Amino acid sequence: MQPTAPLHRAIRRLALTTKMVNGGYYKGTRTGSMGTHTRRGGFVVDYSKVRTYVVPSLEGFKLTPFVTRRMAPTVGAERYSGASPASGGLYLERWKTENGVN
Repeated sequence: MQPTAPLHRAIRRLALTTKMVNGGYYKGTRTGSMGTHTRRGGFVVDYSKVRTYVVPSLEGFKLTPFVTRRMAPTVGAERYSGASPASGGLYLERWKTENGVN
């Protein structure tokens, strides 16, 4: 059974997956080989293939993180005063105070 001509053209344009081929296609993750497998199931790392990243010197670096230094640290004990933060009563009480409901 063959697909119709327009469907056959659409199938040809789709990306090739491992389910379309009988065991002869391995897509991979583009990570590359870092060594070799041994006969007994081990793995030997080839350090000439291992990626190394050169980190520049950060001395005199002018940029700062996106956190203001003027913000006071928040403490969870002050906000919940002994009750669980997941309790429904505490949630309703806080909602009423923040929205002005008596």
